[in-house]
Amino acid sequence: MALVVAVGVTETGEREVLGLDVGLTEDGPFWTAFLRSLVRRGLNEVLLVISDAHEGLKEAIRRVFGGSSWQRCRVHFMRNLLSQVPKSAQQMVAALVRTIFAQPDKSAAHAQLAEVAEGLERRFPKAAELLRDAEEDILAYMSFPSEHWRQLHSTNPLERLMREIGRRTDVVGIFPNRASLIRLASAVLMEQQDEWTAAPRRYFSQESMNKLYRPDELPESKELLAVPKP
Repeated sequence: MALVVAVGVTETGEREVLGLDVGLTEDGPFWTAFLRSLVRRGLNEVLLVISDAHEGLKEAIRRVFGGSSWQRCRVHFMRNLLSQVPKSAQQMVAALVRTIFAQPDKSAAHAQLAEVAEGLERRFPKAAELLRDAEEDILAYMSFPSEHWRQLHSTNPLERLMREIGRRTDVVGIFPNRASLIRLASAVLMEQQDEWTAAPRRYFSQESMNKLYRPDELPESKELLAVPKP
């Protein structure tokens, strides 16, 4: 069984557990039904979805959140890219690719990606092709306020939560039915939501969220204003 979890950030910058589901396979219909269930419960105006490159999930995102951007998880992408490179060269290639993400803005990152791909072309053509093909998907987060980049470039913020769910479910081992698994996972998620609600700090500051939703409220001297809402 596959347990899937969605977490979001509200317009005011707070994290929120959006939902979970359990299915036999992570195929397109399963993902589509899950995302549509979130919409029925009130999820709307999604600006960015961050996930791995699972084809069923990507198609479901296109179907359900057609106006949103999609960020391919950078951590998962790096694993895929390095699998196209001999182990002896992986450290060097990883260092080269990281220079792309170290750029100060999106245009510079695109330019650096082209340079890195060209440098990889002769020795590692498959890696170079994969890098070029994923260009827009791995740099989507750079269209958002720079204060958000660290949290938006991958699904890492979910990893601790999923590890805790895994730790709790490992203790049980085998669940008698789907409902019992959902009850346990939901309890973990409710604990996490309570912790986020009680935390004094927002996940993203109100000022940085204003760059997305209310740029007219910021001083005119601000240059890093936001991408318009789809």
